[in-house]
Amino acid sequence: MSDVRHSFPDVVVTPAAETLPSTPEPGLTRLIGAYNEKLFLAEHRMEKGWIGARHSHPHDQIVYVVSGRLRVTCGDNPFEVGAGDSFVVRGGIEHQAAAIEPSVVIDVFTPIRDDYI
Repeated sequence: MSDVRHSFPDVVVTPAAETLPSTPEPGLTRLIGAYNEKLFLAEHRMEKGWIGARHSHPHDQIVYVVSGRLRVTCGDNPFEVGAGDSFVVRGGIEHQAAAIEPSVVIDVFTPIRDDYI
């Protein structure tokens, strides 16, 4: 985790028109939403067939599936989630996701994801 210090106002507004998409890997598009030093919001759009790398990070993460269907493995626990489903992954737990169909998820992390900025 980074030790970069940030100062944030009490309210942070991130208009959709000002979010620039990035493509951290083929088949995955990321949009960064509002954040402060404690919370960080990202929207991820996955093409059908996308398979993310198995990874871990120190941030707790909550995932809400807006649309589509994913196959997820957290630790040794595989499961599928679809539109309206959500799950939480504690920091430090290895996890991986794959898009069974085109999917959009909202990820909220704590603390801030300096590596995404």
